[in-house]
Amino acid sequence: MSENIQHKFDKVMVIDDTPEDIYITSYVIAKTNYGKEILKFDLATEALDYLQANINNPSLLPQAIFVDIFMPLMTGFEFLDEYEKLPDEYKSNCTVYVISSSFDERDINRARSNKNVRAYIEKPLRREFLEGGG
Repeated sequence: MSENIQHKFDKVMVIDDTPEDIYITSYVIAKTNYGKEILKFDLATEALDYLQANINNPSLLPQAIFVDIFMPLMTGFEFLDEYEKLPDEYKSNCTVYVISSSFDERDINRARSNKNVRAYIEKPLRREFLEGGG
């Protein structure tokens, strides 16, 4: 029966170092049929490794990425700097969202001014955002 469900994307990546936030974001993505498969990473370095390792296999790559800002080893902003180096043909087929609990205007403006970021989302991710075209 689940075969007939229409998903906006085949694969969605969630990058966050907090298990509760990964759970909430993934839950909302699943409940809104935003993503058929959710790739979960608690380290941005591992998410980047995944993207780089599969860059020539589009079926394994996410069409949307939700990345937190403040994480150990590699921040969301450092991830975005490395993401920028990926091939343009991949980036043009992927939507990136920064999702954070930061209310610092500098963080919000930095995220919004990044050409690869579609939107800055305050945690927690809400179903209304995804249903509104997110």
